[in-house]
Amino acid sequence: MNCDELHLEKNEDFLLLRKGDLTLTADWTEDLPRLKQSNLEHEILIKAVRIKGHAAPLKVLDATAGFGEDSLILAAAGFRVTACERNETIAALLKDAHDRALKDERLKGVAERINIVSGDSRELMKPEKGFDVIYLDPMFPERKKSGLIKKKFQLLQLLESPCDDEEEMFMAARAASPKKIVVKRPAKGPYLAGMTPSHSVSGKVIRYDCYIL
Repeated sequence: MNCDELHLEKNEDFLLLRKGDLTLTADWTEDLPRLKQSNLEHEILIKAVRIKGHAAPLKVLDATAGFGEDSLILAAAGFRVTACERNETIAALLKDAHDRALKDERLKGVAERINIVSGDSRELMKPEKGFDVIYLDPMFPERKKSGLIKKKFQLLQLLESPCDDEEEMFMAARAASPKKIVVKRPAKGPYLAGMTPSHSVSGKVIRYDCYIL
């Protein structure tokens, strides 16, 4: 294989995505500082996903999981998360990160609350699945604006383009009858599919639009 072609390779520790000198892996240990309870209390994603008065652990579908960083944060907060990724290459890297986390005492308890699924999340968006919250983080064009695109996005953009079926995804999520849909957007970006949320939880860079059903 030409080493300049985008491909997966396995070393003794990680599954890697490589193109020439650029390599990428999904490594949840990088997020360990965010998993401290004192830091979780400030995560606006958790504030957005919570449902007031819901005592039992919420069942959450992370419908566009990517490398699972958001799934990891949600699981650390006690949610039961199904992390679904439709791109087979990204899903393989996600599963590799999950497998390693299950063997890491620092991450094992959190990883056990995450179920990894490779495929189209719309197949899971059905009322009988019983998800309390469906979380959508479609890739959006604004991520390309920076002149200093991180290595991660240089490679990922070769695999996935910005979401071109966001309205269909949103409607599928509504049809699944969750209690809430949460959508991640740029702070000043448009609403997903032009749908006005019930309310939003905003940070400096990211905004979470919440749709109460």
